[in-house]
Amino acid sequence: MQLLSERVWRHTIVLFTRGDWLGDTNIEQHIETQGKALQWLVEKCGNRYHVLNTENRADSTQVTELLEKIEEMVAGHGGCHYEMDRKLLQEVEEKRRAVEERAKQRLMKVQEQRKTLRSFKGEEHHLSELRIVLLGGRCAGKSSAGNTILGREEFDTVIRTAQCVKRQGEVAGRQLTVIDTPGWWRSYSVQDAPELDKQEIVHSVSLCSPGPHALFLVIDVNKSFTETHRRAVEEHLELFSERVWRHTIVLFTRGDWLGDTSIEQRIEAGGKALQWLVEKCGNRYHVLNNEKRGDGTQVRELLEKIEEMVAGHGGCHYEMDRMLLQEVEEKRRAVEERAKQRLMKVQKQRKTLRTLFHGEEHHLSELRIVLLGGDVLGRVQQETPSWAERSLSLEEELHSV
Repeated sequence: MQLLSERVWRHTIVLFTRGDWLGDTNIEQHIETQGKALQWLVEKCGNRYHVLNTENRADSTQVTELLEKIEEMVAGHGGCHYEMDRKLLQEVEEKRRAVEERAKQRLMKVQEQRKTLRSFKGEEHHLSELRIVLLGGRCAGKSSAGNTILGREEFDTVIRTAQCVKRQGEVAGRQLTVIDTPGWWRSYSVQDAPELDKQEIVHSVSLCSPGPHALFLVIDVNKSFTETHRRAVEEHLELFSERVWRHTIVLFTRGDWLGDTSIEQRIEAGGKALQWLVEKCGNRYHVLNNEKRGDGTQVRELLEKIEEMVAGHGGCHYEMDRMLLQEVEEKRRAVEERAKQRLMKVQKQRKTLRTLFHGEEHHLSELRIVLLGGDVLGRVQQETPSWAERSLSLEEELHSV
């Protein structure tokens, strides 16, 4: 709110949505039980608040009452509306123009770069087969991007990708192999990532032998990209090698969120961390709108960008260091072997217990169970918010702590 000035609070009303969730609780009880932070906010807005039940739109009285509250507030200000500080508004406009200018320069630079690469690309670099690996944070839209690229529902977008998934199909006259990988928490360093996830990420390149033509670093265009997120990306890509950046393209998902804003404007306004990432990938980036899955042009252009990149590398694909890959495979086999031994141990233990549990005296007609654990671990099933929303919310909360 400070972006608008201190005066904005005099013209602000707290509007509570999802009023149906209150049930028999009134909004005043909700405010009083939610703690000092919410109470501060309501009082900062001069105790102006209203509840909307968006599930009951037929009830016009809730809107009529809201409009009356606005009129009462305006009357209290002598009929005045909120007016932005002209100097502050001018500064914002100057920043916007600077972003637009840098965005134009970036676009021209990328177009010139692609023009140069296309001059390298002859018939010998038209690839009839393309191998792609999807990398990125959790809930970034990797699986959805894979479905958009292949043009059909091949990857499960409901459950988390815990292991690499390989899918193939023919797209725009090319045979495509797409590998989906486990994502990492956006704010977590690679040291905090589960060992199994790291092994799966590295293992992905072995599923598209002799190696991928492109690795897509999937970024949700709608979410901020901070220095913390940048470090997490850099550390996770270091699992491969420094060479991996030469074969990486930033793939922005949820392109529909851009609206009339160009991706270049988004990059320039996104800050140094996002700009570093794009430039680290040689200014190779693309936007996918997963809502327009039937639009084949966005996928065809993406495949062309891959071919241009490969042509710039003399037709070479990314190849993993064999020794590093061998180490990862040995770790995977060791984990699988220990997992088998653990399962056998548990089965043997249960078999022993079942021999003791043979009489009616051990058959319990009543069981009492207590569920313990951290927040957002599935102790209680709720319809909303979604798991993805709650996970991301928890991630940001943990990071702030």
